[in-house]
Amino acid sequence: MDLLRSLPIGLYIEQPVTWLHRIDSRVKFVWLVGFLLTPIAASPEWRLAVVGLLLLLTISARIPIRIWKRQIGLLLAFSLLLFLVTLVLPDGIDANHHPRLPTTPIVTTEGEPSSPIASPPLPQPTSYNYVVFDRGIIHITRRSVDLAIRISTLTFTLLYSSNLYLLTTAPEEITAGVDYWLSPLRRLGLPVTEVVLTLTLSLRFIPLVLEEAQNLIRSVNTRAINWKKIGIRGTIQIWLAVVERLLQNLLLRAEQIASAMQVRGFTSPDTHHVKWHQFQLRLWDWLVGLGLILLVGARLVWG
Repeated sequence: MDLLRSLPIGLYIEQPVTWLHRIDSRVKFVWLVGFLLTPIAASPEWRLAVVGLLLLLTISARIPIRIWKRQIGLLLAFSLLLFLVTLVLPDGIDANHHPRLPTTPIVTTEGEPSSPIASPPLPQPTSYNYVVFDRGIIHITRRSVDLAIRISTLTFTLLYSSNLYLLTTAPEEITAGVDYWLSPLRRLGLPVTEVVLTLTLSLRFIPLVLEEAQNLIRSVNTRAINWKKIGIRGTIQIWLAVVERLLQNLLLRAEQIASAMQVRGFTSPDTHHVKWHQFQLRLWDWLVGLGLILLVGARLVWG
């Protein structure tokens, strides 16, 4: 099992270079914020449109199928499962329907029961019905449909938009873009440089975590352990030892990175400021920025 290929979460894909790779990281970061903020308090149609736009961007960028097939497939399956589960669950509104006429006969003063007066059904001005489907144990209402669309689309948009941004943007460009947009906070005394440096190291550390986990899993598989023979207790002990070894290896890698930075004289981000990336806005960057303005305008008008 190759975790670096089967789970490319948070990894930068260098080849092939798509048109998303060529967009300035500052513009892509603003687009990412737009994808995360515009679905808030929006209509279900707008949330579905945002999901469709993300899929359209992926197809137009011509990202290799081997990269996004597992991600989109698993994420779509998870979002669909979340949609179905939320759809059949109670919508949270405890409202019981009571008939307008009594169901039991009314006893008159003479002691004789009188049947309830049968009245013709009243004409309804519209075809609106709060209950969409009611058959057996399945009870679907309009509110449950709205909740299902809201939860599933927000989950897909949050996870996939962030992952698409990481796939098409180098870690140095990401940190440079974040540093650019957070630079005004330096006047308030916030450690922006330290935050950017921590973000860079964390992005570089993700492949190391996957590599260490992959090596440990392969080492366990090569020993041909008879899991049925050792039982549940032995299995738990083995995997606890694997997790402990993983933490030790990660701490050792972190110590090695810190030692390498100290040897190179990198003692403080403020005194050793690094230019992570040289920005240069091109024509397509301005066109993409204009598209973001149109997206926000459409959200305010139709969303």
